[in-house]
Amino acid sequence: MTSPLTQAVAAIDAANAADPTLEDGTPAALLYGQRMSAELARLVPDAPEVLQIAARGQHVERWLLPRADYPEGRTGYLEWRREQGRRHAERVMAIMRDAGYAEAEIETAGRMLRKEGLKRDPLVQALEDVICFTFLRHYFAPFAPTRGPEELLQIVEKTARKMSPEGRARALAEFALPEPFAAAFRA
Repeated sequence: MTSPLTQAVAAIDAANAADPTLEDGTPAALLYGQRMSAELARLVPDAPEVLQIAARGQHVERWLLPRADYPEGRTGYLEWRREQGRRHAERVMAIMRDAGYAEAEIETAGRMLRKEGLKRDPLVQALEDVICFTFLRHYFAPFAPTRGPEELLQIVEKTARKMSPEGRARALAEFALPEPFAAAFRA
């Protein structure tokens, strides 16, 4: 018999394996979930199961709601991101129910994926730190050339602001960030 954690992760991976976009020959959402789990294991080796599931399901079936379905600009982007968080939470919560998790754990995962309590809830903050590390380690370098210097600096500053002080310090130690990017993590 498989554990609820194993069932939940397998269900998330099965859903993400349907992503039509490939990265390094792997469905992009599946690879992202694997990278999130790897970062979580590095940053929070004793993470509770609910955090492990939320990290793996952070972008579950993200491709089903394309960014292009929302208006251009910041307002459209924020609407899209909020709806993605809601959808990810609902999908992961359903997966957790199917795996037999208690409703309190299911609700906790939902809060994490909707980013409710950022800077106040240690689990939500841990998930956000993992998201930021995954972005910096795997997605920042290919993303950077698509933006101008000022916009890129704003994105780095926003990323740093979302992180915990411990996460920012660790990022400075682990990544060779040039100035003025490094300054954003010292602020």
